[in-house]
Amino acid sequence: MKVLLTGANGFVGSHILDLLRTKGISVRVLLRSASNTTHIQQHLTDIEVAVGSITEASSLPRAVSGVTHVIHCAGCTKALCSQDFYLANQIGTRHVVEAVNHPPGTVQRLVHISSLAAGGPAVAAAPAREADPPQPISEYGRSKLAGEQDVRERCQTDYTILRPPAVYGPRDTDFLLLFKTLKLRLAPHFGGGRQPLSLVFVKDLAQAAVACLDHPAANRKTYYVAAPEIVSARQLAAEIARQMNIRAFALTVPAVFLWPVCVGQEIVARWKRRPPILSRLKYPELTASGWVCDAGRIRAELGFTAVTGMREGVAETLAWYRAKKWLG
Repeated sequence: MKVLLTGANGFVGSHILDLLRTKGISVRVLLRSASNTTHIQQHLTDIEVAVGSITEASSLPRAVSGVTHVIHCAGCTKALCSQDFYLANQIGTRHVVEAVNHPPGTVQRLVHISSLAAGGPAVAAAPAREADPPQPISEYGRSKLAGEQDVRERCQTDYTILRPPAVYGPRDTDFLLLFKTLKLRLAPHFGGGRQPLSLVFVKDLAQAAVACLDHPAANRKTYYVAAPEIVSARQLAAEIARQMNIRAFALTVPAVFLWPVCVGQEIVARWKRRPPILSRLKYPELTASGWVCDAGRIRAELGFTAVTGMREGVAETLAWYRAKKWLG
């Protein structure tokens, strides 16, 4: 087996690369010439590097040549404009599929990392399941669904689509903002912090992606990948504060005030030319009824369970942030 991994230098991709190398699997990664390789530096002498990008179709046939499997992890989760989501998550995925298809019969399976956002919001009483009609509510979710549709409709080889909810763990910069805010003894709760959430620890997601490379039951399937535990945003913040041994002041941000906060963050982001975590594009996700999914199908068909609970995942993430001095 030889795997091409896109997005290898990113948060999720770097953990997938760690696992592939631990298992002794031959890997080629697709990287831009100016990519930040901090998280994968230790692997660069043992893997092949193909210079290119999923948005540069001409770079992909060379990257795919000679590999037997592809894990497509590259994508866009934050953007200054909606077109950026579609360029990476739809058009970029289409380019990967087209490269996988030619010449036919060479690549045995494509594992595509999508998102719960492609399926749409759901609550604990009626969690999202793979058979549900997708109802994305954000441009990010719609772009991820469009990428999934290109895989289903265009891919001529075996494929598996994974839909994780919020992913957290070492190396993540999005959850880092919550940790830093809590360190300031502030616990922000959007809409009261009652939004129910499924979560998945990044190393569990990596295990699922690698398991799907050659499992016969995973062919042409879509799976939600999440820990069984359902938490609220308030519970997550409380657990982080407890492990940081601080008492944080609850800062409730009603939904009516969240919109101007998102607008303000977006203005700052455009000035800095850096995509923000909070923006008008993310507002529909922040105010959704919940983001809960049922991972029963992957457990039943592949025997896979995301085993890391919130308490253990937060502890490992916090320890990593402290060791790397990311919390200041």
